[in-house]
Amino acid sequence: MNKNVSVLVGSLRRGSYARKIAHNLIDYFPEGYNARIVEIRDLPLYDFDYDDPQVSDKPTPPEYALFRKIIKSSDGIFFVTPENNRTIPSCLKNAIDIGSKPNSDVAWENLPAGIVSHSVGRMGGYSSQKNLRLALSYFNMPTPGQPEVFLSQSPTLLDADGHVTQESTVEFLQNYVSRLVQLIEQNTDSR
Repeated sequence: MNKNVSVLVGSLRRGSYARKIAHNLIDYFPEGYNARIVEIRDLPLYDFDYDDPQVSDKPTPPEYALFRKIIKSSDGIFFVTPENNRTIPSCLKNAIDIGSKPNSDVAWENLPAGIVSHSVGRMGGYSSQKNLRLALSYFNMPTPGQPEVFLSQSPTLLDADGHVTQESTVEFLQNYVSRLVQLIEQNTDSR
């Protein structure tokens, strides 16, 4: 039976480096894995009134329901994110908040998660990854251990077609995907 991995890209720009990196990562999954980008661009801003049973005049947006259903039907999550102002982009934080409610049915709970951060500078999105890990720790989401993936100077890693070409970087990313797959397999076995 195929495993589903939802890939969330922390940039809404069509030609973003994060999206290009995500497409490379999707190609590294083995047979039997369906990894695909789940778009977060059209998710309304999170508002607890939508989930508050005491508020009757603000129904939960259908985009929330569909997003939560997709996440809950996933065997794993893969976050690929740039760093914006030393933290995660607001669109990604919004998606995390939407998946975190209602409290009785959190979409993220116990799902294995991979994280790749990047930046055009030398820090590789360290602050965004640190903040993302902090948010995800609340949901008991296991992640692959060391080494983590911080891609610095990301534009230099991609050719004109958006492919990662440096062999050592390709091997490093393939190894990370393999470790995430192993975590997903272990999590599936324990259910």
